[in-house]
Amino acid sequence: MRLPSRSLKHRLSALACALCALLAPTLASAQGVTVTVPPGTAPLPEVVVPNEAPPAAEKPKAKPKPPAKPAGDGSSAGIKPGGDGKSGRVSGGGQSIAVLVNDEPITGYEIQQRQRLMGMGNANIGQRAQANFQSLIKSKTTSDRLKAILEKTIKENEGKSREEIIAIFEKRKGDFAKSLQQEAVESARQTVMPGLRKEAMEELIDERLKLQEAKKLNVLVGDEEVDKIMGSIAEKNKMTAAEFQAHLKKMGADPAVMRQRFKANMSWQEVIRRKFGAQIAVTDRDVDRIVANSPGSSGDGLELQVQRIVLPIPAGMDQKILAQRMAEGESLAQRGGGCEQMSSNATAVAGARFDNLGGRLPSAIPEPTRSLLLNARDGELLPPTVGTEGVEIWAVCGRKTVAADAERRQNVQAELRQKEFEVLAKKHLKDLRQDAAIEYR
Repeated sequence: MRLPSRSLKHRLSALACALCALLAPTLASAQGVTVTVPPGTAPLPEVVVPNEAPPAAEKPKAKPKPPAKPAGDGSSAGIKPGGDGKSGRVSGGGQSIAVLVNDEPITGYEIQQRQRLMGMGNANIGQRAQANFQSLIKSKTTSDRLKAILEKTIKENEGKSREEIIAIFEKRKGDFAKSLQQEAVESARQTVMPGLRKEAMEELIDERLKLQEAKKLNVLVGDEEVDKIMGSIAEKNKMTAAEFQAHLKKMGADPAVMRQRFKANMSWQEVIRRKFGAQIAVTDRDVDRIVANSPGSSGDGLELQVQRIVLPIPAGMDQKILAQRMAEGESLAQRGGGCEQMSSNATAVAGARFDNLGGRLPSAIPEPTRSLLLNARDGELLPPTVGTEGVEIWAVCGRKTVAADAERRQNVQAELRQKEFEVLAKKHLKDLRQDAAIEYR
């Protein structure tokens, strides 16, 4: 049995009053903005990029000057806005050239598009969007708009059951939430975007140099590799590659902007591997030190093969005798010969004792000897120190990885290699910029 319209309106009005609180989402960032809607409302799709309207058209600018040479290698402008985004190149779209990098152009359109791409992951936009959204859902205007949606829903669906009208209202309520979301994000973006222009331009200059160097060394990454990255992003957003591309265009973002960024960075990795791969070396000693000092680690993923010479010091021995023992220890340490000569070297000092301690976990060795051994090369003797038994000279003769810790060591090794990679990459890019002809228009 259908309720009278006044009773229905009263009940739906109560529901609308609670909507402002229910619409509040967590806008952690401008990326992947999602809205939490009441139970029964279809969830909004979660995407990496925000839903937003296309950017306002810019005023016509002067006709761009033709580039000094064609950009057919994928390293500079080439396609118009709204193209298929396949080439990984972005055109000026009728706008003027802003920068020339070794005669290859960067247009105002590219800079604007890169600003938008950078803005998708900008924390300031997320914070501002959160504040804007909270302000919107608390405003009287929002309440009035909700009431208007409610009244329109009731008026347009007279004669339908209460459940049918509520279902229609829930759908419109979700659409309204999306519109508030878009409004909050776009407002935040417009306040932050101008400050990203210089950063966007500098990033594009770096990309031109990276692609030029990759072309020179014949290591440009092909479109199929970029397709895999784009496809992976689309899959994470539960879209096909074509749907994701269409989604970017709907927001006013050129898919070629994202493709070019991936192409440049992937090609740059190949450049650094080609030029500096042989220089990137991580020693076991470096890995040992990081693993042993990592939070929550005792360093016992590693077993050290150690030897030592002990020069005993009787109780109550004065400083003069201690100084003599230290001098004898220095003399033994300087004899050299590594672990092979430790035993015979010990016989050179009266009362000295040689200990072949074999495999020991680092946690069983007191500090500072533990850290010194972890940082020592195999076969290296440590300077003499005063221990519990007298003056001690330690040597690390080998090391063995405990199987349970192998994965952590591999991760540490990969991290150390990546750090060296990044240092070399940064230095090489700096050199390329110093040698480049960069002309700002």
